[in-house]
Amino acid sequence: MSNILFPQDFQWGGAIAANQVEGAYRLYGKGLSTSDVQPQGVFGDIVSREPGDHNIKDLAIDFYHHYPEDIALFAEMGFKCLRTSIAWTRIFPNGDETEANEAGLAFYDRLFDEMLKYGIKPLVTLSHYEMPLYLVEHYGGWGARRVIGFFEHYARIVFERFGSKVKQWLTFNEINMSLHAPFTGVGLAQNSSKAAIYQAIHHQLVASALAVKACHELVPGGHIGNMLLGGLQYPLTSKPEDVLEAMQMNRGWMFFADVQARGAYPNYMHRYFRDHQIELDIEPGDLEALQNTVDFISFSYYFTGCASATAQEKKRGNILSMVPNPHLKASEWGWQIDAVGLRILLNELWDRYQKPLFIVENGLGAKDVVEADGSIRDDYRISYLNAHLVQVAEAIKDGVEVLGYTSWGPIDLISASTAQMSKRYGYIHVDRDDEGNGTLERRRKRSFYWYQEVIRTNGDSLKME
Repeated sequence: MSNILFPQDFQWGGAIAANQVEGAYRLYGKGLSTSDVQPQGVFGDIVSREPGDHNIKDLAIDFYHHYPEDIALFAEMGFKCLRTSIAWTRIFPNGDETEANEAGLAFYDRLFDEMLKYGIKPLVTLSHYEMPLYLVEHYGGWGARRVIGFFEHYARIVFERFGSKVKQWLTFNEINMSLHAPFTGVGLAQNSSKAAIYQAIHHQLVASALAVKACHELVPGGHIGNMLLGGLQYPLTSKPEDVLEAMQMNRGWMFFADVQARGAYPNYMHRYFRDHQIELDIEPGDLEALQNTVDFISFSYYFTGCASATAQEKKRGNILSMVPNPHLKASEWGWQIDAVGLRILLNELWDRYQKPLFIVENGLGAKDVVEADGSIRDDYRISYLNAHLVQVAEAIKDGVEVLGYTSWGPIDLISASTAQMSKRYGYIHVDRDDEGNGTLERRRKRSFYWYQEVIRTNGDSLKME
């Protein structure tokens, strides 16, 4: 036994997203989303959808119809929490309607009821890498101030409908990634100017704050957080110029949490806007709205990188491009593996905000092999997750308040960045390949039983490394 002690109410679980698992494309009144026109993933071409065409995300793993089976498997592992998202276009197909689509609301009623049947707390993201395509085509995405009102209306409708069942909410998934993938984040073209992107981000930050206000008004006992892509960067060397560059790069993504957790734009961003001739259109009431701050900070963590004041070759991991760290190994997809970085990031965020933290994504994408006997021996995944969870325990010993850990993709799903099935994260294998072939059969991997034991022992079964 390791003598690692997590809090007794620690929320062990997993995380999924509607557009990567649900399928049921255009069924039951669902409208087109930005994700639906990105069949190759976040950085792929944006396509027009024609009647009768299809892509791998249209069915995904058909969670829409398989969710009772999948929730039962999560319960078998002992999940205390499941992070998922609501597809905005299931509730408002175009995004600007007054009346909600009842079929969409009813689906999430059934889903949340199924989770609660097993004592699994929902943690629900309002917008996870998708928004109604109609709002992009007819209004200009988040570049249009009117979208703030459409989002607030959507948020209020779901809070009113599900507030008795869902007490934990997040506003925008990896909100800082809009700087790197603006179509996915704010519905703007990839080549949009920095000024246009930051204006859209301003609208999104105001909308996030208004959703926080609405949650506090409409969800008894509710808590709502933000969600960051944790892109921690180290100086490549001890040169002061590299240290300064790392500080600036980290501020570039922590700025989002500074606004959401502190309720105002930080001074360093005012300088950034001046230096880049960016003048935000801030209307009366915007700054007051931003004072509705989040209750906790949530984030994804997959890798770290380095920052250098001199030109260096960069490699992409997840959405970000960073200078590789010469001291770290990388995954099959080139994402550098840094378990200690998770402890560092937890301490950095705790010291900066003094708000509870929730690790809502972390995991290893890898190519799994189904053996002749049907088993999947993913010891590499177990090793990765064990190392990261040991560092979470160390951060808790450091005094960091950590609410929970929902590993990414507890069941195999469509990857966001590349739209592949072969990039697998799950404890549960789904029989489907990158071409869309397969039976969709669910199969427990070796990591399923490992995570089951971690949860059963509240982390005591973890191996110190």
